[in-house]
Amino acid sequence: MSIQLGKVYLIGAGPGACDLMTLRGAKLLAQAQIVFYDALVDPSMLELCPQAKLVAVGKRCGKLSTAQKFIDKQLVDAAQKYQHIVRLKGGDPMIFGRADEEMTALLQHGIELEVVPGITSALAAAASIQSSLTLRGVARSVAFITMAKANETSDIQQTPQADTLIYYMGRKDGEKIASQLIEQGRSKLTPVVVIEAISTAKERKLFTYLGELQNLILDQWSHADSPTIIMIGEAFSRVAQEQQDKLDELIHREINNRVQDPVALTNCRRRA
Repeated sequence: MSIQLGKVYLIGAGPGACDLMTLRGAKLLAQAQIVFYDALVDPSMLELCPQAKLVAVGKRCGKLSTAQKFIDKQLVDAAQKYQHIVRLKGGDPMIFGRADEEMTALLQHGIELEVVPGITSALAAAASIQSSLTLRGVARSVAFITMAKANETSDIQQTPQADTLIYYMGRKDGEKIASQLIEQGRSKLTPVVVIEAISTAKERKLFTYLGELQNLILDQWSHADSPTIIMIGEAFSRVAQEQQDKLDELIHREINNRVQDPVALTNCRRRA
């Protein structure tokens, strides 16, 4: 007697916020019998599938994670027991999500699958700072780059020739990225935007320049448990200038306040 194999849905959970998951993804979650979910999936998303068995298969860069081959095997095994299986992945399954390995394992066993796209972090980040990744006459190309290494011998020597560079999982490599790009000819005044925990209540932004990123230890600025994305390029010149103008205004106000405050003025004279 042959076993009727179930169907596996690889669903993109989006950048973080529950309401940024696609409607199709949410509907499929509500029908799932078992859900294998990533470490970055917001817990509130799992409330969409109270009927399902939940299996954590967390994968975090630099941390103890579930081996990919074991995840592949779990999906294959689940398809022999359940009819509706969901593999819930942060962002979009097809961008640095190891989807190809899982799809290959499923197809080799004759298991039907479907991929449901999600909003990747780069697009959510661009929306958050209200700056396009492309800009007429300035940025005609975009490259997505991951800093996660396949093995210890991997390196980041080959930088794509693109106007806008988006680095995923690059928190620990900010200095290295900046030094390499400057060495390759990029201006130290190239705008840089660093965003962590995109679209969540913990979201934070850092606006800087390539020359400053070269001397900045991002690992000290960001939280270890928050995903971080680094965006570099002239497409961000407007938002970079806006942030500089705000900073200049704050400094100007502070100086005026000190001048108008006799105590502050006296203290300033004493320090002089």
